[in-house]
Amino acid sequence: MDKSTLFKGAFLGLFAVIFGALGAHALKEVLLPEQLLSFETGVRYQMYHAILLIVLAVVIKNKNAKFLLATVNLIFWGVVLFSGSIYLLTLKNLINVDYLKFAGPITPIGGILMVAGWFLLILEGLKRK
Repeated sequence: MDKSTLFKGAFLGLFAVIFGALGAHALKEVLLPEQLLSFETGVRYQMYHAILLIVLAVVIKNKNAKFLLATVNLIFWGVVLFSGSIYLLTLKNLINVDYLKFAGPITPIGGILMVAGWFLLILEGLKRK
């Protein structure tokens, strides 16, 4: 088991639950329906990828699994950028900080990192016998 990957997956999972509860309770009353939907999308993607990282933590047996370790890092940082920027963009009006709109272009970068991570996972599967 890879402890670093387990930590990353658990970290993402912990905050997905916290942000999910925040969205379901506190933000439901103050966000527009489309904003809440965006926030929930960030939480959902974060949780899906947290589960993926926890599974990968069990699969990774050694530090020589280069594709898997690269997958972990691409997925982790992709989620941080993708979901994190969605959270910032959704909450910018609520916390009254207009300069957070810089986060808009960060969302697709995070998405690209996640796609790259999944692509490397495919390559890892193809190279295994």
